[in-house]
Amino acid sequence: MILIADSGSSKTDWRVIHANGQISQFRGVGFNPYYQTSEQMASQMQVDFLLNLKEEIREIHYYGAGCSTPERKGEVAKALSTVFPTASIEVDHDLAAAARATCGHDAGIACILGTGSNSCDYDGNKIIANRPAPGYILGDEGGGGYIGRKLLQDFIYEDMPQEIRKDLVGQFQLTQAIIQENVYRKPFPNRYMASFCRFITEHKSHPYCYRLYYDSFMEFFEKHICRYDNFQNKPVNFVGSIAYYNSDILRKAASDKGLHVKLIIESPIAGLTLYHQEML
Repeated sequence: MILIADSGSSKTDWRVIHANGQISQFRGVGFNPYYQTSEQMASQMQVDFLLNLKEEIREIHYYGAGCSTPERKGEVAKALSTVFPTASIEVDHDLAAAARATCGHDAGIACILGTGSNSCDYDGNKIIANRPAPGYILGDEGGGGYIGRKLLQDFIYEDMPQEIRKDLVGQFQLTQAIIQENVYRKPFPNRYMASFCRFITEHKSHPYCYRLYYDSFMEFFEKHICRYDNFQNKPVNFVGSIAYYNSDILRKAASDKGLHVKLIIESPIAGLTLYHQEML
């Protein structure tokens, strides 16, 4: 049996291709070797869905956030080998997943807009260029953590419409002290900040929330997409919850920037499953 994983900082989609062609699936917590050790990741992989398959899995293809260097890939492979000691393990970057799932064998630009953000230029076979992705403190323009941070900054500085502030207080009992506790003292501040994007999406008919997305998408285009060679003539594709649930704003911002958006999907796992089925 083959196990496929598509992992971001917030969640991981797992799919199993059984010997008879049947597919089973599970969604669990996300992983990122920049913020977690192999021991921490292995501990969070101790879930029934995976443990019940440990004797049967022979091949693992893991695509994950933060898996951009041999060292980080090794951390994830070490965690997986703890759960699946007899399986062959391949770890690749989540950009490879995005490119294969959205571009297939065609050239194009593939982007991730989830908790974080990233992008690459893909020639139909391999990634030929990608922009720096310095993470949620120094980058992640257009990602959920980046957009959520802007909302929380505006809340602290009282720089948002009163009706939005009132709704935040009513829904989350939000205070500056609570924000700072979650951002500076608790683990995974990027997930915490990104969690407010559901609120922003629910209120995106309000001009303030609409602009949070629109302006952040524009920043993403300017710092990433518009830096690729011949970007005007390449289809731009997206994966990730931020892109998927706000595709109307994303397409509007892209159109205003002169970009051609082709495909927007929430997760690449279905495309990856087809890809690896074809390799059997």
